[in-house]
Amino acid sequence: MKSRHHPPKRVRNASERPSRATAEDAVRTLIRWAGDDPRREGLRGTPARVVRAYEEWFAGYFENPREYLKRTFEEVAGYDEMVLLRDIRFESHCEHHIAPIIGRVHIGYLPRRRIVGISKLVRLVDVYAKRMQVQEKMTAEIASCLNAVLKPSGVGVVVEGAHECMTTRGVHRPDVTMVTSQMLGVFRTNFKTRQEFLAAIKLRHSADDGQIS
Repeated sequence: MKSRHHPPKRVRNASERPSRATAEDAVRTLIRWAGDDPRREGLRGTPARVVRAYEEWFAGYFENPREYLKRTFEEVAGYDEMVLLRDIRFESHCEHHIAPIIGRVHIGYLPRRRIVGISKLVRLVDVYAKRMQVQEKMTAEIASCLNAVLKPSGVGVVVEGAHECMTTRGVHRPDVTMVTSQMLGVFRTNFKTRQEFLAAIKLRHSADDGQIS
């Protein structure tokens, strides 16, 4: 009999987190493991600073991205063409090494009846970016959430990211950018719609070469 796989539970309730003192002790342990003394003057305040940084970097675990998309607008004078927001800068962290991923997100959707304020698209990106991530998953999560809440005719999301787990360690390649995409609805089924989206974000050559679909 096959056992069911249950994905690990994400800590979303602050009461379920380890205490701040426990987290700071963990940082002291890592400092000692790295070969330094957390009691020396320059490092005494480091554990507290690291914990505060983690609170900022991973705030997305305690936010619901759907909440930002709840307020929509229907008075659009019959507008039914693509809505596109490009070059949304993001800062995330690789879940394998907790190293920074820095890049930009491009979001397009074809509204059916409702649109959302463009600042809410930025907040949508921030919520998912402020978690430990892999870029492929973050791309799919952004597209899936927007599609589920707005129910547009289609959604396109492209993410370009530089991964410091590869630029500062391992193969040490600072000249590499990873590009991922998720196309839903007419962005997937209609080549012209997809090409229009990719051309608008300056990736038309990739569409023509068949690299993004």
